[in-house]
Amino acid sequence: MKKTILTLVLFCCGFIGFAQEPVEVVVTMKAQYDRIQLCRQADFYPTKAARRDYVVNELKAFTKASQQDLMVTLNALEQQGLVSSIHSLWSANAVHFTTKEEVVLALAERPDIESISPVKQYLCIPEEGMKQEYQPLYDYIAPNITKVQANQVWELGFTGQGVVIAILDSGVNYNHMDLVDHLWDGGEEFPNHGYDIVNNDDDPMDDTGHGTHCAGTICGDGTAGIITGMAPDATLMCVKCVDSNGYTTAPDLVRSMEWAVEHGCDAMSLSLGLAKAEPSVKELLRHTCESILDVGIIAVTAVGNEGKYQHLYPIPNNVRTPGNCPPPYLDPDQMENPGGLTCVLAVGAVNANDTAADFTSQGPVTWQDTELLDYPLDTLTNEIGLIRPDVCAPGVDIWSLTYNHNNDYNIMSGTSQATPCVAGIVALLLSINPDLSPAVICQILEETSVKLTPTKSNLTGIGRVDALAAANAVLVWDAVNEALDINHEETDASDAFFQVIDMNGRIVLTQKGTNFSSATKNLTPGLYVLRMISNNQVKTQKIVIR
Repeated sequence: MKKTILTLVLFCCGFIGFAQEPVEVVVTMKAQYDRIQLCRQADFYPTKAARRDYVVNELKAFTKASQQDLMVTLNALEQQGLVSSIHSLWSANAVHFTTKEEVVLALAERPDIESISPVKQYLCIPEEGMKQEYQPLYDYIAPNITKVQANQVWELGFTGQGVVIAILDSGVNYNHMDLVDHLWDGGEEFPNHGYDIVNNDDDPMDDTGHGTHCAGTICGDGTAGIITGMAPDATLMCVKCVDSNGYTTAPDLVRSMEWAVEHGCDAMSLSLGLAKAEPSVKELLRHTCESILDVGIIAVTAVGNEGKYQHLYPIPNNVRTPGNCPPPYLDPDQMENPGGLTCVLAVGAVNANDTAADFTSQGPVTWQDTELLDYPLDTLTNEIGLIRPDVCAPGVDIWSLTYNHNNDYNIMSGTSQATPCVAGIVALLLSINPDLSPAVICQILEETSVKLTPTKSNLTGIGRVDALAAANAVLVWDAVNEALDINHEETDASDAFFQVIDMNGRIVLTQKGTNFSSATKNLTPGLYVLRMISNNQVKTQKIVIR
């Protein structure tokens, strides 16, 4: 607390002798909701939508109550012209506003405030994503789609239908022919299919090209000639949080995530991040990502393009925030050094040969420099930190949509291009089963990936995503759960035997059908083969044990 305020005091003092420049700050409150109790209550809600409403309303009510006295003060100061642009951040119990330096020093004495931090802008769209103009070949499927076998999921009848993916980026050219018929309907309040956090208006039009290109990889449907989207029938919610120069701030990113959640997104895609973020910024975004996990939404996030700039961004600070936040599921390799969980599924980039792109950022990361104090990194004590990324995807020379033409395409490279590939696959999985939790999505994507290293790597994660394998895992898991819900009279389960076989070919469970469901709860979470023997018939299929 003292260190943070001292930094801010020095920051403010830089304005002495000038015309009292305003200071943009984030105030974090001491009070924080008991997440364990929150999730315990949220688990009683039968649907994801009901869970989301409960968690959001609870956090908003808690934030309003704990900030009540501070808001009275801030509103009074606003009337005096000393404070402006007040935004309460319910996901982290923080307040973002612009004020004068003397106000900051006065607020620092309040006992209900944990920290006060200056807001800075980060260049969050990396240079690796610069456009390359080529003459495209039309009437074909982009190679990254076939590489991850997303097109074979379409043949199963799943194209992302009914799933809302929020893209948080530089905006979207919502007039592009490949997007125009499957954009989020915001009604009269949001006629342009989303919101612009940067300019506080309802027009999230793209003015750099980055967001439109990423959007096309999620759900570009090929109307203008090239199918670029992993989930061509997914619904796109457009949230602009990056300005025309490629910059954003941590509060704007938090507000964007909150807005997407409040307006009903099913998952998020963030092809952005804050490089070498200060501890206070990391803490703010981690608290938000914890709240988003509690809501039940996954955020697919780029690790960044600083892999070849280790001299400027050395490990453990090579991965951008929030890509350095923990995942919603810890695989066995990470369980050697476990810690907290958030909504972030971190994505790295590979080329067409499944070789790591030279720009993809590398882990491990650590949270020992923050108040969270988890994921220690120390080679002397064999503490491995937090492995980043979780998975990787094609991110080199990716065809997608242009922002300055409504029927054209271009090529870009970066973890920005790998991230919407994974987000699109998440949309495919949610179109199969909309009730999949962030943890199950993360686990399925990891365990069905094409393994590129023996263990989870700080360069390519567990491996390169495989949409078809992941979809099949969801289908099998759903089929088995359905079978277990059918009553015994219909299945004659008393005469059935079940065997569960792990991925090493070992039989780990043999069970009469009547108690099969409860017996599987003792197994380690992961992928298995289920063998069902009944009436002299044998059926075999894969299942996921959660």
